[in-house]
Amino acid sequence: MSQTVHVAAIPHALQWGTAPADFVQTVAGALQMTAAPRTDFFIDPRGEVVMTNSARLLFRPDVRFMLSAHARCDLVATYDAAVLMLYVDERHWAKLCLERSPQGEPMIVSVVTNGVSDDCNSVVLTEAAAYLRVSGLGAAFALHYSLDGKTWHFVRYFALRQTEGLRVGFSVQAPIGDGCTVTFSDICYAATELADLRSGV
Repeated sequence: MSQTVHVAAIPHALQWGTAPADFVQTVAGALQMTAAPRTDFFIDPRGEVVMTNSARLLFRPDVRFMLSAHARCDLVATYDAAVLMLYVDERHWAKLCLERSPQGEPMIVSVVTNGVSDDCNSVVLTEAAAYLRVSGLGAAFALHYSLDGKTWHFVRYFALRQTEGLRVGFSVQAPIGDGCTVTFSDICYAATELADLRSGV
């Protein structure tokens, strides 16, 4: 597996932080990633779980940016997820997930970690497919999801206490399962600032 990946829609080279169990880049530009078993990024506030081993494919973005992709998941076990990730180091990162809930439903989940993780479930979906978007606003960040790639729904607005060396990109996780496969397609990147935080346009 090559350490460097190039995506036509992204003007920066992507590199693996941790490689997945399997990876395919299609002719159409989609990224198919398979999580290794028992992989996740989560630092439990009570210290009961500390995992920082999920596959991640990241690049250094512009100061102001928007990265979006359509994610479709093979969600097999609880907490399996497709992820867009903001990453500084193992204690400062954030992720927007299309994840399998304990009730067996696909759900939008966000996690912001400044030392420990702040985990928030947002909305249940009817299928394991959605557009995910992370936006860099200079000193802060925003997370949105969409069902059609046009109408965006606000998930979270936050800051990371450390931003030096920030990278952004794609991840896949299988915290308690044997692995799941995610396809990221319709990837878009723009070195522009999100115009309206709440409406997502």
